[in-house]
Amino acid sequence: MPLGPSPDTRHPIPGAERVAFLKNFITRPTIEIGDYTYYDDPDGAERFEQNVLYHFDFIGDRLIIGRFCSIAAGVRFLMNGGNHHVATMSSYPFSIFGQGWEAAAPESWPHKGDTRVGNDVWIGYGATILPGVTIGDGAVIGSLSVVTGDVPPYAIVGGNPAKVIRYRFDEATIARLLALRWWDWDVERITRNVAAIAGADVSVLERG
Repeated sequence: MPLGPSPDTRHPIPGAERVAFLKNFITRPTIEIGDYTYYDDPDGAERFEQNVLYHFDFIGDRLIIGRFCSIAAGVRFLMNGGNHHVATMSSYPFSIFGQGWEAAAPESWPHKGDTRVGNDVWIGYGATILPGVTIGDGAVIGSLSVVTGDVPPYAIVGGNPAKVIRYRFDEATIARLLALRWWDWDVERITRNVAAIAGADVSVLERG
């Protein structure tokens, strides 16, 4: 019995080069992508890292994305290297230019932590995710949204700044799904239950 596409396949849909399992295109050690997470971009998956901006090794922050996420073209992650101090007289980063301006070097640069995207998250076209944000499992980010704060699991958010529009399920169902964590199942169990995972009855999935 087939067990779905291999997560190590670069382009899992024959003839659809725009769709790629993203982990196979990552070159930076500070970006971690889970199995089966895909990126859909007509200009190629190589563009993804170009959209992870201000991501400097000397800062060391990480972008961590879980399994089974769907990421549309034009999604941008702004990392901590783009932050400036705003409690000082000037927000201008004098010290990075040297040439006598080294004395302006701060004791530390602003750092809001790693950026984390959970599992089974759908991020729509052109969304922008700011540094240090955590997006919960099962969340949906609307197209062109600007996500400035954490997103709860299974929330649908949109706008600038992004706000919760509604939740995909009621609280009890969300709790059951978070307890199941189907995305952590082995591929044989996922394949046996794929119709239930793609269905609308959590009770059926719980029997899997």
